[in-house]
Amino acid sequence: MTALADKAGLSAGIVHLGLGAFARAHLIPATEAAMAASGERDWGVLGVSLRHADVRDALESSRFDYTLALRDADAHGTPRERRERLRTLLGVLVAPEDPQAVLDAIAAPATRIVSLTVTEKGYHHDPATGALKRDDPGLAHDLAHPHSPRTTLGFLVHGLALRHARGLGPVTLLSCDNLPSNGATLRGLVLAFAAQVDARLADWIASTCRFPNDMVDRIVPRNDDLTVVTAEPFFDWAIEDDFAAGRPDWTVYGARFVVQAEPFEKLKLRMVNGAHSTIAYLGVVAGWATVDCAIREPALRRAVDAMMREEIEPTLHGLADLDLAAYRARLLDRFANPALAHRTRQIAMDGSQKIPQRWLGTVRDRLAAGAPIDRLALAVAAWLHFLQGVDEAGKPYQINDPLAAELAALQARAATQADEIARVATLCDFAPVFGALGGDRRFIEAVARHTASLRERGVLSTLESLQ
Repeated sequence: MTALADKAGLSAGIVHLGLGAFARAHLIPATEAAMAASGERDWGVLGVSLRHADVRDALESSRFDYTLALRDADAHGTPRERRERLRTLLGVLVAPEDPQAVLDAIAAPATRIVSLTVTEKGYHHDPATGALKRDDPGLAHDLAHPHSPRTTLGFLVHGLALRHARGLGPVTLLSCDNLPSNGATLRGLVLAFAAQVDARLADWIASTCRFPNDMVDRIVPRNDDLTVVTAEPFFDWAIEDDFAAGRPDWTVYGARFVVQAEPFEKLKLRMVNGAHSTIAYLGVVAGWATVDCAIREPALRRAVDAMMREEIEPTLHGLADLDLAAYRARLLDRFANPALAHRTRQIAMDGSQKIPQRWLGTVRDRLAAGAPIDRLALAVAAWLHFLQGVDEAGKPYQINDPLAAELAALQARAATQADEIARVATLCDFAPVFGALGGDRRFIEAVARHTASLRERGVLSTLESLQ
């Protein structure tokens, strides 16, 4: 990539909510490359940390410059690294310290894009239906306290209200999270919340602001050193070219503007994220600490490969120019990257928010076609088995999930059932995750075969028994 030499003359055209490692490894380097190529200086990024001050505090002394370390392995399997110094981040606001500053940033005349990577749980919606959680206490607080919101939706809507009140033009709200139809999903949630604030505001947002769907792909493991972001060299970004007030030319970094992002979203969610979560839950329970360690197990690699080839790929459409076999092979090689050390425990977080779009849409499509779901059912079984909180060596681990209490109560109820089918039926009768799928006997029986095997035989023997 071509980096900027300095920060001189940069202004913030983008406000980014949820300034974690992914945004600093994906959106920001792409934006920096675009500005370096075009000579534009008005697409600098102002970051917003919605909870903690750690990123702000780590980067303040460097004027918010940081290092991007791209890691892979050479032909001999030896890890290697290429580093770039990035200068596009202009500052970091910490929302709990000064919520008004965040609202003012969204309402600033220079702001043209408000982007976000707040993870699935940051949308305050029902993951099974996509509907706004109207009884969410955070949203209730934000309705009552428009000058000091706490949630992503609260900041977006009240920031847009301030922008509208100041007579400023619309902005593009760009979700970069792993949600199906992420732009349309965000639009529906913003409008639903805005309607509770002011119907005229909701009308203005609906008629003038833009919410393009997009698909983002780059593996970015967590790094304890916040001044360095680690990522793989692979980069993909498919974005609907629907912006209210212009955008950088991210194509210079490898992005592509498309008419419809949905085929690429399904590809990413079902192939990349679906396979990643499968590896993670089986890996945590088996004691395989990193993705590359797990995928080196031949039985797991075969199972994941077969799941993608036989059960996921047939549900993907609108990708005529893409060689799915080559994509799958490259994806398995990406998982095997020994330089990333991507921890399975990190990927396993927030499963209740992730698996509806990573697995269950594929399951529904397969069942509707009367097709087998054996390996997808194993993935679901692995998550249910993971929820017990103890690996095969007897070592406990924390269930890090916004619905952890509800899931623990569900596990306790299931444990009182007399047989495996009844246990799995109890676990899957959890509408926030499974919706109506939890009542499908074909699904329950397929999952129950694997939960019984995982409990009685363990992960490796279960994988080795697959045909």
